[in-house]
Amino acid sequence: MNVSERIAGLRGEMQREGIDIYIVPTADYHHSEYVGEYFKTRKFLTGFTGSAGTAVFTQNKAGLWTDGRYFLQAEEQLEGSGIRLYKMGEPGVDTMEEFLEKELPEGGVIGFDGRVAGYTEGKKYEKIARNKGGTVSTDRDLADAVWEDRPALPKDPAFLLDEQWTGESRSSKLKRIRDKMKAMGADFHLLSSLDDIAWLLNMRGNDIAYCPLVLSYAMISEDHLDLFADPDKFSADICEEFLRDGVRIHPYDEIRNAVKSVREKASVLVDPERISYTLYQDIPKTCRIIEAQNPTILMKSMKNDTEAENIRRAHLKDGIAHTRFMYWLKKNIGKIPITEISAAEKLEEFRREQEGYLEASFAPISAYGQHGAVIHYSATEESNVPLQKGALFLTDTGGHYLEGTTDITRTVALGDVTQEQKEHFTLVARAMLRLADTVFLHGCTGSNLDCIAREVLWKERINFNHGTGHGVGYLLNVHEGPINFRWKESSYPVQSLEKNMVISDEPGIYIGGSHGIRLENLLLVQEDEMNEYGQFMKFEILTYVPVDLDALLPERMTEDERKLLNTYHRQVYEKIGPYLNEEERQWLREYTRPV
Repeated sequence: MNVSERIAGLRGEMQREGIDIYIVPTADYHHSEYVGEYFKTRKFLTGFTGSAGTAVFTQNKAGLWTDGRYFLQAEEQLEGSGIRLYKMGEPGVDTMEEFLEKELPEGGVIGFDGRVAGYTEGKKYEKIARNKGGTVSTDRDLADAVWEDRPALPKDPAFLLDEQWTGESRSSKLKRIRDKMKAMGADFHLLSSLDDIAWLLNMRGNDIAYCPLVLSYAMISEDHLDLFADPDKFSADICEEFLRDGVRIHPYDEIRNAVKSVREKASVLVDPERISYTLYQDIPKTCRIIEAQNPTILMKSMKNDTEAENIRRAHLKDGIAHTRFMYWLKKNIGKIPITEISAAEKLEEFRREQEGYLEASFAPISAYGQHGAVIHYSATEESNVPLQKGALFLTDTGGHYLEGTTDITRTVALGDVTQEQKEHFTLVARAMLRLADTVFLHGCTGSNLDCIAREVLWKERINFNHGTGHGVGYLLNVHEGPINFRWKESSYPVQSLEKNMVISDEPGIYIGGSHGIRLENLLLVQEDEMNEYGQFMKFEILTYVPVDLDALLPERMTEDERKLLNTYHRQVYEKIGPYLNEEERQWLREYTRPV
């Protein structure tokens, strides 16, 4: 069944249900950024494989809304499908809400699966329908009738993390949450976001590729926590440990009945940005709903000292693996066959040699030449190309270790590259270095600092269509709120940068049909000097892998920028060199030489 046949099948279901417009987000029941195979409905219906986007279908139109990271990828994957790409944020492009307002007939029906639509989105659709004298239909997943070979929900077992990795016990975290609930006057706290639940219970699993999470819900009260998940995922030892902390396990699909059964006049704390439309509607009308950000979001973003020290160790291991890969690549390019996919596999092989390595933290981006301009390019058997001298090669990869999560991007020159490519590479390197060197007063947010990186590119009238940085979880989601470097369109409440938060620093330049360049280090927020002006803050670089000098034009850098690069490279050699063999170490000495 091809995309056109799938859409035709969906439209048949829409007609039978009396639905005029049907919305398919990229989501599971938990508002997750990445979703398991069972929930990839939008991919099934459109063929677009990016991790963000919403598809909308009428009886004669189909559209996909996605952001700047995926414009080129979506154009390629939607070609010939009859689905129009709507580039979010671009001038003259209708928002999805504007499209719905134009296309919904008077008295019409907007349909969506209320379990996968967020509450905030669902309320927007409700309002649009109401303004047209219409309604919403939320109780059916229409694609399920078309998707005959839909994958099953995962059955992998859960596991627990010891305090040597988490730095805090489950009981301590639960007490902190209950203290917050008490201060807010909440009798219950309903959690459906998987990373929040995993962090709170020091629990991990394998229900989503690249995200070590367990499909679950949690209902927290004053004296116990009810966990709704597949009971078969938990060993007897885990169940016993959970019971000691008042954690009771119930079947995954009992959550809705449990929510509907909350006692009358109880106060229920929910995060409207991280709960489904259906689950919110299930809360009894007699209850008082307290809408606020989940307290776990900020708690898990501010790593404790044990986690921070573990994260440093994880990045040391990752730096060893990636530096060895860079040496291998430089040594073998043009001598042995290497493709985008085989290069990614080789880097994964180096990571797997590191003790405590579990899995990749996201699908690897391994992009040669013009593929680098596709911001979230993913090599397939069809697109896979050989690596040859004379072009840039971009890898954006990461790993989950027991000590934490890594995320690194490096662009390297394979042989000689053009002057323009070197100029662009130098701009990106300057932008990354300048942001990492920033000193700022406590209270600043990522949006206050984003322009420090972008200014270098903006002066050349160049920009990039993605955030300059995102928060990173501890063996959780590689993209973690509530912090980011983003000068506009933040989806989170404004949050200051606090001690031991981890954030990426990843500016880039993308020239369609030619090349893409991105350089990314992770940063740890640290306290600096405190004086009469307040508490100053700074960043500690976590990632230690060379910036490719073969692609750099040092003469285009200021003296201060060269000093920053030389200092960084000296630290790379000091930290990584002792773990390499003699040949690798000599290569590293050359590639971290002062410029």
